[in-house]
Amino acid sequence: MISTFFNPAPPCNVAVVSSSFLRFKFIPKFPATVPLSSLSTVSFRAKTTVNRSLCAPGDASVQTDFCLLKKREFVFSAALPFLLILHESVEGFKAEAAELDKREVERIREEVRKVVTKGRAPGLLRLVFHDAGTFETNDTSGGMNGSIIHELDRPENKGLKKSVKILQEAKSTLDLIRPVSWADVIVVAGAEAVSICGGPSIAVDLGRLDSEKPDLEGKLPEESLDAVGLKQIFSRKGFSTRELVALSGAHTIGGKGFGSPVVFDNAYFKILLEKPWSSNGGMSSMIGLPSDRALADDDECLRWIKEYAKDQNVFFEDFQNAYIKLVNSGAKWRS
Repeated sequence: MISTFFNPAPPCNVAVVSSSFLRFKFIPKFPATVPLSSLSTVSFRAKTTVNRSLCAPGDASVQTDFCLLKKREFVFSAALPFLLILHESVEGFKAEAAELDKREVERIREEVRKVVTKGRAPGLLRLVFHDAGTFETNDTSGGMNGSIIHELDRPENKGLKKSVKILQEAKSTLDLIRPVSWADVIVVAGAEAVSICGGPSIAVDLGRLDSEKPDLEGKLPEESLDAVGLKQIFSRKGFSTRELVALSGAHTIGGKGFGSPVVFDNAYFKILLEKPWSSNGGMSSMIGLPSDRALADDDECLRWIKEYAKDQNVFFEDFQNAYIKLVNSGAKWRS
């Protein structure tokens, strides 16, 4: 079977609150119209000495309720500064955690960029498609899970061992700092491959988990499929016809005859409209895969082929969105 796709957490800072903070005078102000029964009844585990002279004389039950209220006001006034600074500390921790995530993502990108070149870009992008392309919506099996590492001997994955070997260098360096999944490394490599060849910059989420076993065989689209077959299999993977055509535009790189093999642009769609393979043969008959040519003979697909041939920016935007959807399909995430 030949595929139509590309042939421990860092320690957190703990805020320390000095007892001197209590030296600030804090006087809680309650609305005069709020009834006593509506005030907080949360109990605090604190021993507080209250001057009993604060309790008004009179009925014993009223006196007891009044004293309890005074105690709660006192405890609340003492505890609120701690609560305020704790809130600020938590908010600060959230910001710090977000920064740590950004730094981790950037570190992965930096290491992957070191091994991505224009010449290697087609193979790395194909690696993404062959890992994520096994996803099926009916049972949510397969998908972007790094299982391609266990599937390299399959006929449809011929040639991908080289791309995996290229990424192994980056992954080994990253693993020395903090283990990173194959799925994440492959996703970033594909995005960088598009970017380095002049395509859109694609921001991807990271945190995927790797599968420890291969996905089922026979899940990738075959290169001999016609447009109807392609639309059916992509629909089972959760993709519309528009997304199918946009993702097929990845064939614009890789030496399949759609313009420069190392330039990511909309030449793929322009050449599909020209149908050079329908001429008198020769090298023109070798352009693209049968599944590529089939798209140009389908009215629904042709609508999007014309749109992308006319406006490269529309293609870039649709490809970016479809790529993100593809690499999130079937992914399992770190908690």
